[in-house]
Amino acid sequence: MNKFSILWIVLITMSCSIDKKKQGMDQARDSTGVKETNPTLNVYTLANKNGLTMRVTNWGGRIMSLMVPDKKGILGDIVLGYDSSEQYLNGNPYFGALIGRVGNRIAKGKFSLEGKGHNLAINNGVNALHGGPHGFHNVYWEAIPSASTNALELHYLSKDGEEGYPGNLDVKVTYTLTDKNELMIDYAATTDKTTIVNLTHHSFFNLAGDGGGDILKHEIMIPSDRFTPVDQGLIPTGELRKVEGTPFDFRKPHAIGERIGNDDDQLRFGKGYDHNWVLNKKGNDLSLAARVTEPVSGRVMEVWTTEPGLQFYSGNFLNGKDIGKGGKPYPFRGAFCLEAQHFPDSPNHPEFPSIVLRPGSAYQQKTVYKFLIAK
Repeated sequence: MNKFSILWIVLITMSCSIDKKKQGMDQARDSTGVKETNPTLNVYTLANKNGLTMRVTNWGGRIMSLMVPDKKGILGDIVLGYDSSEQYLNGNPYFGALIGRVGNRIAKGKFSLEGKGHNLAINNGVNALHGGPHGFHNVYWEAIPSASTNALELHYLSKDGEEGYPGNLDVKVTYTLTDKNELMIDYAATTDKTTIVNLTHHSFFNLAGDGGGDILKHEIMIPSDRFTPVDQGLIPTGELRKVEGTPFDFRKPHAIGERIGNDDDQLRFGKGYDHNWVLNKKGNDLSLAARVTEPVSGRVMEVWTTEPGLQFYSGNFLNGKDIGKGGKPYPFRGAFCLEAQHFPDSPNHPEFPSIVLRPGSAYQQKTVYKFLIAK
């Protein structure tokens, strides 16, 4: 038996065990989520036939680790996070998390829908961010593992009025590790009352490996002619500005650090890149949104999505205070995020693609992270 066969047997064993000690805790569930009388903190391991593995906790649907090979075939963890699921309860609120009910910012936490005003929980200065302090990143999800060990279904019922959002929103998110070395994320939701929905995923990536220093030498390509400039509170102004002639032009690959220090108001407002790119696409077909290459490891990550926008965040608020796996501090710009989404503050910009969901309609979104080796 060769070493790869042994590794595969070990991975299957890990996936089947799924933290049995914690599974023994009491947990009351209904068909749409977890009733948090005594919620259980669980960890699930997914694997594909090529040796890619991913650990997920049901707290916030967070991806705890994602092992991907480099050009030498050596597996390395490419997402920031913590060693144990318990650390996520009080750690960085967004490491590896599912984001909702509405990702990104809503100005002053206010919007109108069908002539009625709504006030949301405020958690980012005067604005609402990523669904509020108790958004989908800070709730227990009901987890349903797949018999094949390569998929995990997560289910949550967001109650009417939760964080200020109208309607009971029934959400299902499925993580799948395909044998093409893809992390596929399928989102679906329905509502019983007109509401707004903009789900996304918030892993912090470093293709050099977790704790591998800053990401400034990573090269990124984003097929986008325009982005949505922001004010000092990172709220879109409503303009769709051309990237041509700006540090936001990634239509050809550039190192993240190449222009991040340029004298530019938008870079000052975001303390680097923290902006939404308007993807060059028509309709909601699955299409390429970004390609990132780490030159030393040779790892390449592509993002494909049905969404119209992509938030590129260059880790500007990391500052070494987050102590991650193995006791490593995560430095300034020690990771990047690529969040497929509708545009920030969409409810207050009727010119932006709508995020309104009505009863009888279904929200669906697919985002795929593909892992390759540079040629």
